[in-house]
Amino acid sequence: MKKLHRPDLYGYSQFNEERNIDFHSVLWVRPAGNILIDPLPLSAHDVAHLDALGGVKTIVITTSDHVRDAHDIAAHYHAEIHGPDGERETFPVFCQRWLEDNDEVVPGLRVFAMRGSKTPGELALLLEENTLITGDLIRAHEGGRLCLLPDAKLKDRNAAVASIKRLAGLAHIQAVLVGDGWPVFRDGGKVLRELADSLS
Repeated sequence: MKKLHRPDLYGYSQFNEERNIDFHSVLWVRPAGNILIDPLPLSAHDVAHLDALGGVKTIVITTSDHVRDAHDIAAHYHAEIHGPDGERETFPVFCQRWLEDNDEVVPGLRVFAMRGSKTPGELALLLEENTLITGDLIRAHEGGRLCLLPDAKLKDRNAAVASIKRLAGLAHIQAVLVGDGWPVFRDGGKVLRELADSLS
């Protein structure tokens, strides 16, 4: 796993040839138990690194399209899985907790429910007010610029745009870690506002 912009954050990735972008998972290392977000399959190297960092206590899945390897990783580490409440009835894996808008996964990790995306109740996560972690709706197909999920995949474009504008109004975002594409490690709030301002 790679170190990210904070000493307590790590990430690992998988290149998707169909979309020509990387898919990402994020690990927050914390004394009360590590949190893994949208977990891709782990290589043997990643397993050894994760073990050295203390394993996983909680897995958060932002959308059913990001379940990835959550079931097997949760079984290996005896971790809980938390998923979006908007998909409770159809979610493909068992969750110990369903997350709604304004919930806290743990203190310092706040939930935003994103409306209008391709799955109901997709989650974005705000870590200690300065790092935004997104699922599918907000992505980045080129470095330094965020974009919206293609219109053809949206359930309600107006609701999706309103959700993005809500996040763009947050004052202290420094980094945006997208599930799909290029992360933004600096001036994340500015780049997010540029996306919001481009949408109507």
